[in-house]
Amino acid sequence: MKQNYARIAVKIGSNVLTRADETLDVTRMSALTDQVARLHKQGVEVILISSGAVASGRSEIKPTRKLDSVDQRQLFSAVGQAKLINRYYELFREHGIAVGQVLTTKENFGTRRHYLNQRKCMTVMLENGVIPIVNENDTISVTELMFTDNDELSGLIAAMMDVQMLVILSNIDGIYNGNPADPDTSVIRHIEQGRDISSYVQPTHSNFGRGGMITKTNIARKVADEGIAVVIANGKKDNILIDLIERPEETICTRFVPAAEGTSSVKKWIAHSEGFAKGEIHMNNCATEVMTSEKAVSILPVGITRIEGEFEKDDIVRIIDNNGKQIGVGRTSYSSEQARAAMGKHGKKPVIHYDYLHLY
Repeated sequence: MKQNYARIAVKIGSNVLTRADETLDVTRMSALTDQVARLHKQGVEVILISSGAVASGRSEIKPTRKLDSVDQRQLFSAVGQAKLINRYYELFREHGIAVGQVLTTKENFGTRRHYLNQRKCMTVMLENGVIPIVNENDTISVTELMFTDNDELSGLIAAMMDVQMLVILSNIDGIYNGNPADPDTSVIRHIEQGRDISSYVQPTHSNFGRGGMITKTNIARKVADEGIAVVIANGKKDNILIDLIERPEETICTRFVPAAEGTSSVKKWIAHSEGFAKGEIHMNNCATEVMTSEKAVSILPVGITRIEGEFEKDDIVRIIDNNGKQIGVGRTSYSSEQARAAMGKHGKKPVIHYDYLHLY
């Protein structure tokens, strides 16, 4: 049965857009563009998260000297991103559709203000019939500030833009229940909330991208927990995007079943913000028991035993239980200095209000 979506995000991996000789696969790119254009004309708002800039640049330029990995990414992406977005521009123009380039970095998701600025930019693009094409700005990102890969970026974009479905296109059909080379192995079609599939996921990376199936699975789980459907499918298959929407049950892929209830925009941002944490809040046994129960509560100063790191009000911090295990992240209402002064005391306002708390 055909699915009706108002807004989806589609992540296209490097291995989908790159040929074996490391050049851009314009034929595949054109086919995917045709499918996105068809969905767009049917009234579906599509946000593209597209890899391929580095691979595209690598085929265009030969460095004059040996470069380290960061220099290579900066050089190849600077050249390749121009080529990539120009190709998208030309392909979508044939359908009478305008596109806009959105280059971002991990730092742009670190504060609520920058986060909302990005969301506003893409919202106004969609309102005016423009397809946002998002990629990491590798020209200014350095190793410690990079996303794990564009899978991580696509999860952030999906949550930020309140999409109904995130499609992660790779060069495989989905997550297999064994070794994909084994003829008796098949794709896991549906992954329900709470199902353990860790034994099936292999720590392998693609030829051109930075990520692997573990990253895809972790991102898919997190996004599905926020009430967004997630699909991992083969972007090299003809008509894959159309089939996923018009023939979902007949199309081989892995679908992560979304949580029945979604989460607020702020909680979605916090859920993806662990990488921006400035410090840690350690809780005693009683507070840990309450936080890990079914009861929805805030973190009060009386339950805190230790504050690690230096942070300001509204910064993201990690939540650590009485055994030293991280159990979540949250946005603090206190600076580290204020939190230390209030620690262990009754009658104070929450250090982290429940509305700004994400527990694993």
